[in-house]
Amino acid sequence: MNVSPTLWVLTVLGLVALIAVDFFIGRKPHDVSIKEAGIWTIVWIALAALFGVGLLVFGGGQPAGEFFAGFITEKSLSVDNLFVFVLIMAKFAVPSRYQQRVLLVGVLIALVLRAVFIAAGAAIIASFSWVFYLFGAFLIWTAWKLVQEARTSGEDEEYEENKLLKAVERRFAVADRYHGTKLWIRDNGKRVMTPMLVVMLAIGTTDVLFALDSIPAIFGLTQDPYIVFTANAFALMGLRQLYFLIGGLLQRLVHLSYGLSVILGFIGVKLVLHALHESGVHVPEISVPVSLGVICSVLTVTTITSLIASRKQRAEESPGEAVAGGGRRPGTAPPHDRVGARSTGCVSGSHE
Repeated sequence: MNVSPTLWVLTVLGLVALIAVDFFIGRKPHDVSIKEAGIWTIVWIALAALFGVGLLVFGGGQPAGEFFAGFITEKSLSVDNLFVFVLIMAKFAVPSRYQQRVLLVGVLIALVLRAVFIAAGAAIIASFSWVFYLFGAFLIWTAWKLVQEARTSGEDEEYEENKLLKAVERRFAVADRYHGTKLWIRDNGKRVMTPMLVVMLAIGTTDVLFALDSIPAIFGLTQDPYIVFTANAFALMGLRQLYFLIGGLLQRLVHLSYGLSVILGFIGVKLVLHALHESGVHVPEISVPVSLGVICSVLTVTTITSLIASRKQRAEESPGEAVAGGGRRPGTAPPHDRVGARSTGCVSGSHE
């Protein structure tokens, strides 16, 4: 699909405008209701669908099919990311009224950094066709790793800060309590980070780590940088509302990791076949309609089996027994603004 620089600029400006509207609506800290989250989730999905229809009308069936396959895949991987977001919110004891601001800025950071990843990936693919073998092998390995983690996951799962976040916390002192939505404060004349900034960085950098498998996955469905970027953008921008909408359902999607492992493994095989075809080997290639059908079918089966399994599990548990999962339901973080040293790993003043 030939995309002119003008269309690129208009697309980016349109996405920036949508983000601005989202930020304006959620600028005032408040507890997000299920109704509000549901309405805006539908809005974002509708906008993505309209964009896909626009590609169908002006670009044809191939770009539209690639966009929908990429969008659904990225959205599904994003839902899996929400499990970690729940752990991060609990780790930093984020008050419920601030969670939407954390997610908005964190996702914005992730969107910018993913754009860099996509540009780099497109440049590598354009120069080295053998990279498809690498991407394919990596996705197959990731699929196997997902299965192993799903089989050995325990109930006491806890978020661990990445090296970048730890380095930032070592460099700057961090306050011991939230100060509204402020990111920096003055403490005894010294500039100090607030836990709000720390948790925003945690969300943003953690999502970039997830991009290590999601970016190769979508490049397995399309090599068009425009479609890769827009599919990622629409999948990420609705993530904040989806967090509040399905937070209570996350614990019921017990088979999601298995479904995602099948999808990643399937795309990995697709990439290897494509690489062999590019090398002159006569092998069958998997078409976009087949890819879209497999992805939708796996997600449907995974959702149904997850709900059945979780229903049986709840029926076997006593009324007072905690539900397995280890994560705190979105919106249930302590209402106070104070963060203990265990939550942030630091206290006000000098940071060791």
